[in-house]
Amino acid sequence: MQHYPLKMMIPGSGMVPLKLFLFLSLSVCFSASNSTKESFLQCFSSHLRPSNITSDVIFSQNSSQYLSLLQSSIRNLRFLNASKPQYLITPYSEAHIQAAVICSKEHGLHVRVRSGGHDYEGLSYISDVPFIIIDLFQMRSISLDIKNEYAWVGGGATLGELYYSIAGSSNLHGFPAGSCPTVGVGGHFSGGGFGTIFRKYGLAADNVIDAKIVDVNGNILDTKSMGEDLFWAIRGGGAQSFGVIFSWKIKLVRVPPTVTVFSIRKRLEQGATKLLHKWQTVADKLHQDLFIHVVMGVPSANSKGNKTVRVSFDCLFLGTAERLLSLLQQPDGFPELGVTRDNCTEMSWIQSVLYFAGFSITESLDVLLNRTMSSTQFSKAKSDHVKEPIPESGLEGLYKMLVEEKNSILILTPYGGRMSQISSSEIPFPHRSGNLYGIQYILDWAAAEETEKHLGWMRRLYKYMEPYVSNSPRAAYFNYRDLDLGRNNKRHTSYAQAAVWGFKYFNNNFKRLVRVKTSTDPDNFFWNEQSIPVLQSGSTK
Repeated sequence: MQHYPLKMMIPGSGMVPLKLFLFLSLSVCFSASNSTKESFLQCFSSHLRPSNITSDVIFSQNSSQYLSLLQSSIRNLRFLNASKPQYLITPYSEAHIQAAVICSKEHGLHVRVRSGGHDYEGLSYISDVPFIIIDLFQMRSISLDIKNEYAWVGGGATLGELYYSIAGSSNLHGFPAGSCPTVGVGGHFSGGGFGTIFRKYGLAADNVIDAKIVDVNGNILDTKSMGEDLFWAIRGGGAQSFGVIFSWKIKLVRVPPTVTVFSIRKRLEQGATKLLHKWQTVADKLHQDLFIHVVMGVPSANSKGNKTVRVSFDCLFLGTAERLLSLLQQPDGFPELGVTRDNCTEMSWIQSVLYFAGFSITESLDVLLNRTMSSTQFSKAKSDHVKEPIPESGLEGLYKMLVEEKNSILILTPYGGRMSQISSSEIPFPHRSGNLYGIQYILDWAAAEETEKHLGWMRRLYKYMEPYVSNSPRAAYFNYRDLDLGRNNKRHTSYAQAAVWGFKYFNNNFKRLVRVKTSTDPDNFFWNEQSIPVLQSGSTK
């Protein structure tokens, strides 16, 4: 049989061999791609004054520094080999952010914004469409005004850098945010942000008093110019839906010169279940100066190979050990825990930051400046909120599931105190009065080939917990991002599609968030898999 070369008709050129057609097509695509890249670079430079043009702001995939910069803040190995951005932009000034936003719009590039890289689903640095990353790590200056008790914090600063700066100026001030020092303030503040003193002072977002944002048009807005609605939305509703926040003004809070910590650990065979059940009934009602959270995990098996669950009751108290013991021993306290003076350690507030971050309290505060984590693994997290104590029978079933995964951890965070005094609509974060505690489920593993097995276990655990947690909706915490709850259909997600996950994070505040999004970014330029959608024409939500 005679073989004839495959040919393709090209208008104006007649029939050409298929190989030549493919070569020409690839050449045209490659040329167009290069042209797009050159145009983006030209656009970026054209929007900057000569004083702002520098070679160490924008990095292409061909740059020798590109990969190390990209991977420097990837905290979850599940996303290490995900799609890469066309450009990685590390702005020194707001002018660089303005240029990046304007030129991305002009050239059809999606934008992801990264502060610390702790997004549990990697949404600050991955995308399945052509995109750039604006990585704010160069914009992390912190300016303190101790006299007037506020600070301006760069959007790329970490919590550790913020705490370090506060401690360098005052031993009587702190800030109510999380305990992991490598978390970036940008995502943390804009999603809510709680930590060991939030029962006293509320969330990090509750203590934001101003912000500077580059909007979809490249304009720089502060609280006055952005308006009440947008300022409301970025404090708990996720700034990434609305623009690029490069600076936050926060209210510092007062802390006593002496705080007290303890950690009481009990295994199941040591009566952990009774104590945990009691904790559920009192933790949200204790004095607002008293924070006791619970960490549940699986310690190493004993000599007989038997696995068990260990429950740790970890406390921070804003005061002396003597006053702490007095509160615990009252009838409405937690005398059953059996805390003694020997269990308690007094220290400064900044030392408690070291303590809850897993460092020695005698260690140099310089460890808080380290932006890299000691280890990075594959991981998955979920969250829940509990409104009624889980019965002991429910806890027993939970234990059976936990011993299946040695690296599983549950963190139970008590609400109440100041959190119950703030309206559920004050900011987008809705989980206030009526919530006993929140749950964070965390699972780490080391091997990529085990990913599906571990994800399956996490989903089974989540399903098991359904009867014992909030419902209608089953509430979740936005900063513990979970794409299992639902995801957007790129830029064209409807209100109904997004409401599946949106009401879990924001409850009825989701409706107002959608209205704000529609008015500030009507073309949905700033989107991700769980960004706030825009109202479609004719909708009245």
